[in-house]
Amino acid sequence: MKTAHFTTWLAQLNALNRGQKERLRSALDRRENAAEVIRLIEQGLQEKPLCPHCGNTQLQRWGVSCGLQRYRCRQCRHTFNALTHTPLARLRHKDRWLTYTQALIDGVSVRQAASCCGVAKNTSFKWRHRFLQSPARQKAQQMQGIAEADETFFLESFKGKRHLPRKARKRGGKARRGTATEHIAVLVVRDREGATADFRLTGVSAREIEPVLRPLLSTDVILCTDGAAAYTVIAKKLGVEHHPVNLAQGVRVRRGAYHIQNVNAYDSRLKQWLARFHGVATDYLESYLGWHRMLERFGKSILPGMCLRAALGKERHFQQATAT
Repeated sequence: MKTAHFTTWLAQLNALNRGQKERLRSALDRRENAAEVIRLIEQGLQEKPLCPHCGNTQLQRWGVSCGLQRYRCRQCRHTFNALTHTPLARLRHKDRWLTYTQALIDGVSVRQAASCCGVAKNTSFKWRHRFLQSPARQKAQQMQGIAEADETFFLESFKGKRHLPRKARKRGGKARRGTATEHIAVLVVRDREGATADFRLTGVSAREIEPVLRPLLSTDVILCTDGAAAYTVIAKKLGVEHHPVNLAQGVRVRRGAYHIQNVNAYDSRLKQWLARFHGVATDYLESYLGWHRMLERFGKSILPGMCLRAALGKERHFQQATAT
């Protein structure tokens, strides 16, 4: 806009009523949010452009689309932008993404997030699980020092499904007594530096637990668990030092340092946080586990931009900032 036209437009602001001023302010805020989102998205790609199709570094700029710089690979001839091959590819309304990531930080429901972002409920549901794809996959790859492991259990839930393989439970309800098949086991592994990994299990025997523990535990790691026999078998097979605590007999700490209080405290915080959703569908349990890991990682310092970068897979959020 030319200076003369802008001056004329600026002089007309006093003629706007309160509602029109609010609409103008909202439009300007959305523009600023969209610009900030695009900056966060393109931050890494501008530093070191790399073709997501073939890995080639010989690229040429290929115009702009939806506010994002496009590139063309000189080798494979594919075009792409910073969102290509990310969970957020092809999602619209970038001006509302920071508002939505703030809703993720606040842990509100799908409908509440839709309301504060001005989008449909189905859009809010789609965004939730697209934004949580990367956090659900990123876990600690290696434990250090003393690692604690314990299982926690969640009621199997068919929330959102029209046809159930069992009689419906009212208001969440409880599983039938003695019916282990109605519970989903989740193994949580956490070291004293806060590195955390969790896994949905099909059972709690050594056969199911060993494959997920093996990559996490090197021979110099000390494993602390409860008195379940499966962990003794696994520790012996992996060649790691093992210190079980017999909670049934009131033994919670051995030799002043070996306990599972950190992982149990994490499980308690996880269940308390999940309670706000009044039951989580088992199909999406891993997404919610990753969501909670992300919030634990950043703690009170988390910002919408950090959450957005985590959704793009650009933030390592499985490591706690400080030791616990």
